[in-house]
Amino acid sequence: MRTAAVRVPAQPQAVDVDRERGVAAPGASAVAAATGAAEPPAVGAEVRGEHTHSEAPIPRPRAEGARPVVQRASVRGQILDALRTALVAGELAPGEVYSAPVLGERFGVSATPVREAMQQLALEGAVEVVPNRGFRVVERGTRELAELAEIRALIEVPVMLRLARTVPAARWSELRPLADATVRAASLGCRATYAESDRVFHRAVLALAGNSQLVRIADDLHRRAQWPLVGGPATRGRADLVADAAEHTALLEALVAQDLTVVQSLVREHFAGA
Repeated sequence: MRTAAVRVPAQPQAVDVDRERGVAAPGASAVAAATGAAEPPAVGAEVRGEHTHSEAPIPRPRAEGARPVVQRASVRGQILDALRTALVAGELAPGEVYSAPVLGERFGVSATPVREAMQQLALEGAVEVVPNRGFRVVERGTRELAELAEIRALIEVPVMLRLARTVPAARWSELRPLADATVRAASLGCRATYAESDRVFHRAVLALAGNSQLVRIADDLHRRAQWPLVGGPATRGRADLVADAAEHTALLEALVAQDLTVVQSLVREHFAGA
């Protein structure tokens, strides 16, 4: 079975394995409260992913002694972020099965926080449980992507049109640094880096509506739209990302001008192109 490497941003301190097992250490009480160091109760074997005898090891960095480490303050959250990044970057391939113990070895933590993060991804629809093996990355096609684009448009277009009528130009100008950040991220050609800056921009726009539930739902749909397609390219090209980012700047200009026709057109095209 093919197993892709997963990148984790280097952190200043390595995980203390004793803390992971519940051994007392300075600040361990706060760590346990934040991460739930003990094994989750009554977790069935079908979601534990313990059988790894046939699973190929995930490559480690070549430099001697180099190992991705994670701060214990929020292991599960950092692992979840790293797995989401790996999904967007195509490092966790659609259709492939990954076990919690092997991914935990890659991250330098026990299987528990990895399993918990994978269970969250299963709730989000990114992976599915494979009994006694681990988690399979869901295979998505172009139809699902088109459906997500349609739902996002149904939700966000009316909101943005309303905001275009009511939000002062000065407020839109305050979002210009976020739009510029997407352009810089796109120029790097890294899909994962761009995906995060893209979501930050869209969250900031929708936040002006003052509806936190709207922002949460739209962000979830946005994240799902960023997962790679089965049989498709692992990443979008730099030119595609740059063109996508340029639409953010154009959208802000249309919002400042209260040009509702252009706003509607840009938002729909933006979703479809994403």
